[in-house]
Amino acid sequence: MGLFKSLFGGNNTPETEKEKNDKKNFEILKYDGIRAQRMGKLPYAIKCFEEAVAINDELETLSLLATAYTQANRLDDARITLDRMATKDPEQVNTFLSLAGICYMQEDYENMNDACQKALVLDNKNPLSFYLTAKAAIGMKDDITAIAMLTKAIVLKEDYTEAYQLRAEVLWKMKQAKDAAEDIQKLLSLNPDDEQALLLKGEILAATNEPEQAQECFNQVLSLNPFNEKAYILSGELYLANKDFDKALAVYDEAIEINPNFAKAYHERGRIKLLKGDKDGSVEDMKKAIELAPENEMNISGQYNNYENMTKNVPF
Repeated sequence: MGLFKSLFGGNNTPETEKEKNDKKNFEILKYDGIRAQRMGKLPYAIKCFEEAVAINDELETLSLLATAYTQANRLDDARITLDRMATKDPEQVNTFLSLAGICYMQEDYENMNDACQKALVLDNKNPLSFYLTAKAAIGMKDDITAIAMLTKAIVLKEDYTEAYQLRAEVLWKMKQAKDAAEDIQKLLSLNPDDEQALLLKGEILAATNEPEQAQECFNQVLSLNPFNEKAYILSGELYLANKDFDKALAVYDEAIEINPNFAKAYHERGRIKLLKGDKDGSVEDMKKAIELAPENEMNISGQYNNYENMTKNVPF
């Protein structure tokens, strides 16, 4: 019996043991990686997943690896992994949608669009595919296509709030205030406390000479979320546009009280102080803005010089 085993089965035994060990090691590495990922230990999770896919490059583990790379901001590695998944199984819509998302983060809109088109070929009833195609079109400065893709997404999913919001933003950029307002109204019918929709509504009202209603929108956002930085900026800008410097200052004072690290608020308050003739106060705020956001130093300094020149001969 031993002779026959050695002649006919002996060569298979080491391979069988290797397969068992590989399977065991794969499972250990995969689930250790999942636990590490859930605990936020990304370097260890990535190492586990990398070693696991070296044993067995199954799609689920490759997907886990791509997600971990993305969470660690290793976008090139995530993209390579997703390309590997697409080659291994080109029929998976989610692979192409994930790839489109990575391309979006890298501002590679042409390849993002390519990934979206592949997803649409596989499934032209997925609203997310049309939504991401629209985002790629916006990146490529093709607003008309973006509107068409967002409309298709909304037809497939009538309560697709992200698509309504993005379509409203594109329409407003195209100065189609009436159509943009209709999308905003739909958004607010779905969620009356939608901060993004309220802010865009306020922007449109401000631009169409409805300052009081615009301020109501900004104030509503701030009552919902006193940490919404954009609401402070839009509110302050509107007061400034109407030469109501004191109210604009009060807005930025409140913003800075809520968030002492709000660089943009210091910058805007510095502008208004300069317009009011408070040069020392303006310089102090501009310095604080640069301290908090040194990457904007050239822009802030240039704007300050422009404002100073503009106000040199203005009587206060």
